[in-house]
Amino acid sequence: MALPEKDVAPSSEACEAAVNDVVPAQSRTTAATSSDQQTLFSRVSDSYRADPGVPEAELPVGVGPWEGPWPSDPRYDPELLALGDRRNVVDRYRYWRREAIVEDLDRFRHPFHVAIENWQHDLNIGTVVRTANAFLAREVHIVGRRRWNRRGAMVTDRYQHIRYHDDVAGLLTWARSEQLPVIGIDNLPGAVPLETVELPRECVLLFGQEGPGLSDGARAGLDLVCSIAQFGSTRSINAGVASGIAMHAWIRRWADPR
Repeated sequence: MALPEKDVAPSSEACEAAVNDVVPAQSRTTAATSSDQQTLFSRVSDSYRADPGVPEAELPVGVGPWEGPWPSDPRYDPELLALGDRRNVVDRYRYWRREAIVEDLDRFRHPFHVAIENWQHDLNIGTVVRTANAFLAREVHIVGRRRWNRRGAMVTDRYQHIRYHDDVAGLLTWARSEQLPVIGIDNLPGAVPLETVELPRECVLLFGQEGPGLSDGARAGLDLVCSIAQFGSTRSINAGVASGIAMHAWIRRWADPR
């Protein structure tokens, strides 16, 4: 069917035709009836109003509406099947419900944890969360303030388990209860080069606040401090980059390629 003109909301007949285009006949009785159908009408109308006539090459990443008969697997989301999936997820999870994705990721999560101190509303935390999701860390631990800029996470925080601790003592107490060594990553005097260390399979990788690095309380409770080799004039790299380097060091030693 033809899309309505720019900035003109489609009629209910146009919405119904659009829904009939993307919802297979055998699925309409269960996925697009009554209130569900009205929801689809509304979202089809909104999507047309937001991006009328946008060429396919200019659409965001992802996939459009499902083509062909709908799958019966309950992991699939009828709304995404009908309207397309533009989320920041790998192809294997296209059209899946968010809860189904998290449940599947939980089957494969690696036994390392990532923690970062947050005393000054650090802008790097979003990057740390996103990287932890990419490397499938068991959990991300945020120490200190609970507020952080989620924009850098690119919505990956929805698929990543996040635990909060009021202070470093709380994190260390939790780690001891789980029998997890805490490995600090910071270029401190006496730190062991990360390039020469075999990180424990089960551990917590702790990163400090951007600028001051690991706090005194964190330094006092660490089992090991590792530094990252640098060769330029800057005294440090930011916590987001450091977290990616350290997590990948763990991945290279312990992860099975998939």
